[in-house]
Amino acid sequence: MQASHGAAAAPACSSLPTMRKVARSHAWDWVALLLLVAVDVLLNVIEPFHRFVGAGMMTDLRYPMKSNTVPVWAVPIVAVIGPMIIFVIIYIRRRNVYDLHHAILGILFAVLITGVLTDAIKDAVGRPRPNFFWRCFPDGKAVYNNITTGVICHGDPSVIKEGHKSFPSGHTSWSFAGLGFLSWYLAGKITAFDRRGHVAKLCVVLLPLLVAALIAISRVDDYWHHWQDVCTGGVLGLVVASVCYLQFFPAPSDEKGIPRLFPLPEYNAVPSHFTISWLSAASRIY
Repeated sequence: MQASHGAAAAPACSSLPTMRKVARSHAWDWVALLLLVAVDVLLNVIEPFHRFVGAGMMTDLRYPMKSNTVPVWAVPIVAVIGPMIIFVIIYIRRRNVYDLHHAILGILFAVLITGVLTDAIKDAVGRPRPNFFWRCFPDGKAVYNNITTGVICHGDPSVIKEGHKSFPSGHTSWSFAGLGFLSWYLAGKITAFDRRGHVAKLCVVLLPLLVAALIAISRVDDYWHHWQDVCTGGVLGLVVASVCYLQFFPAPSDEKGIPRLFPLPEYNAVPSHFTISWLSAASRIY
């Protein structure tokens, strides 16, 4: 009798969902992510719109060329990899595969959708950066069209191309997309909006947004962006992060911010042994 009881209990543990099973049920979402990557690469290859820049406009575009305080490679580390490490730490504590999968998928959607929107707007608007003069005339000798007074640039074409991508700020939008998603996620996990007046929880939620804001401010300080660029980028990233978070998780005011359950298609037909055993395990975790 004891042996048969042990044999019956084994399938319950093996029936618990794995990351591979959950990811397979979202296969088309992962395909969509790859398409977003391809679109974003294409948007960075094509030439942006070269907005007219005249001699009279150069007063606001003559700020010095400076290196980035926050390098391009550092943004995904801070806004994507950093939050993913936090997701894994929470997974180790709670052992919820759905939560980990949805958090990773959600933040990737947030930053990639934001990246596509940001680069598409950059290419369409073609706003010159505050340091455009030195991109156009690296030797400081300005040359203008005698009739239109438009600039006749003689700088490096790749540097000039980048000089027409001021609006909106990519550093800012990516930072607010990734870290904004993290703020939502933490708010759900620590029940920041339980109306019990724990201000310390609110500080935890606002910390990622503070980091994103500091990255945004650095873009203005480095004269790579106008203030309108970073404000628009911040709003864009935060809105996309909010939509993506709520696509996978309930509002943070819900208890524990546990993700919605999306059972695998093959288990949807009837209340199977998989469903019963998984729900039993989930009730023990939470």
